[in-house]
Amino acid sequence: MEKAEQANEASEPPSWLLPPIFMIGRNSRGNWVAQEKSGGRGGLFINRTEALKYAKFESGDYPHAVVMVSGVLELDASCAIIQSAKQRRGDIVRHQRRVA
Repeated sequence: MEKAEQANEASEPPSWLLPPIFMIGRNSRGNWVAQEKSGGRGGLFINRTEALKYAKFESGDYPHAVVMVSGVLELDASCAIIQSAKQRRGDIVRHQRRVA
């Protein structure tokens, strides 16, 4: 590996250290939506201010962690359901390992 590549890898933090990226916009009904890019977290809000407050709080108020979407942004809860199921399965496996 070249020195330039090694320096670049050393300067980039691991992905688990990076803050979540949130998108904020309006859905087709005019409601404000804030959703994590991966779909794990999000919600509907009464106004832009509340959506932004939520996204900033969830991202640790990290600069550049919130993206305003100009088009329609629909809340996708299917990703959250899948991630929740995977989390529960992981908890069960960890519990079984401790018991065994």
